Amino acid sequence: MCCPFAFLPFYFFTFLLFYLSNMKYSIIVPVFNRPEEVDELLASLTQQTLNDFEVIIVEDGSQQPCKEVCEKYGDRISLQYFMKENSGPGQSRNYGVERATGDYMIILDSDVILPAGYLAAVDAELTQKPCDAFGGPDRAHQSFTDIQKAISYSMTSFFTTGGIRGGKKKLDKFYPRSFNMGIRRDVYEHLGGFSKMRFGEDIDFSIRIVKAGYTTRLFPDAWVYHKRRTDFRKFWRQVYNSGIARINLYKKYPDSLKLVHLLPMVFTLGVSLCLAVMLTGIILFFLGLYGMLTPSANGCATGPFCAMAGGFAIGSFGFSPLLLYALIILTDATIHTGSLHIGVLAVRAAYTQLTGYGCGFLNAWWKRCILRRGEFEAYKKNFYK
Repeated sequence: MCCPFAFLPFYFFTFLLFYLSNMKYSIIVPVFNRPEEVDELLASLTQQTLNDFEVIIVEDGSQQPCKEVCEKYGDRISLQYFMKENSGPGQSRNYGVERATGDYMIILDSDVILPAGYLAAVDAELTQKPCDAFGGPDRAHQSFTDIQKAISYSMTSFFTTGGIRGGKKKLDKFYPRSFNMGIRRDVYEHLGGFSKMRFGEDIDFSIRIVKAGYTTRLFPDAWVYHKRRTDFRKFWRQVYNSGIARINLYKKYPDSLKLVHLLPMVFTLGVSLCLAVMLTGIILFFLGLYGMLTPSANGCATGPFCAMAGGFAIGSFGFSPLLLYALIILTDATIHTGSLHIGVLAVRAAYTQLTGYGCGFLNAWWKRCILRRGEFEAYKKNFYK
């Protein structure tokens, strides 16, 4: 007669295999020419205090692949690496989710680093109050360059974004962003994942999540270190494309455009007006100075002097709002970062962020709303490759 306990090892290993192949969390990371950043991200994942996760790296047609980097971590974490033709980050995330086994999909950018308690914080929030989709804020790591810290301040400051990406809760619904985003697998599959939009595909997905009636939450303690862009030129392009995305989203969801989304555009127009006033004042001042230095027939210097005084007053009037905002950013950034140098860079970052977004917004409004061009026709040269 067969011993009733003879099959216990078989059942144990079957259960173990099932458990290991069905992780609770699947971390999806699309990658394009970022092997060094992937190395840092994977290193941080090995330090997680919660280990119920798998990682799926999707190489989106990179010329600088990270396959060798991933191979270093194959025996330390559950990791799958896939190489595919370039299609953009949204479609690469969909590709990864199709090959994932977890109950929750966590979407991360390749340029983030996770603190050791990241997944534990996510798990605690979901245990305490479950939801369908979630996201967390971002911070600057001490190893980041001063420019990256200045950009991080600008993207999380109350004086630029209202502070929501720094971890402050909003009164209206929360819309997760793809640099740090989680969603239940069944919800992801029901909505079809990310769309083929060129810009703003993560906001588009979040809007569809909310419109479908699913619950979303901000997890303040599930934050990540986010490198963002490494110089102001790349940062300008990023926020410029974000401005374009906002109009594209408006064309798709007219009710998605809120008053707050118009503020960078208003700021950009205001800066342009101030610069025009300043230029007028400078021209008037130097015309007066030229008149003072050039002998006239009647020898009267009253007119040139009045022109100089008026030019100075007009120029100061145009310059004052720009200076006031710069001083506010300088003071707040210096206090928050503890560095005057970062504070100075933060002034440039704030102006870059708001005017870049505003210019992209105005450009897209002209092409999409006035000229009635389609999304793909209007921005052939800007698509992520």
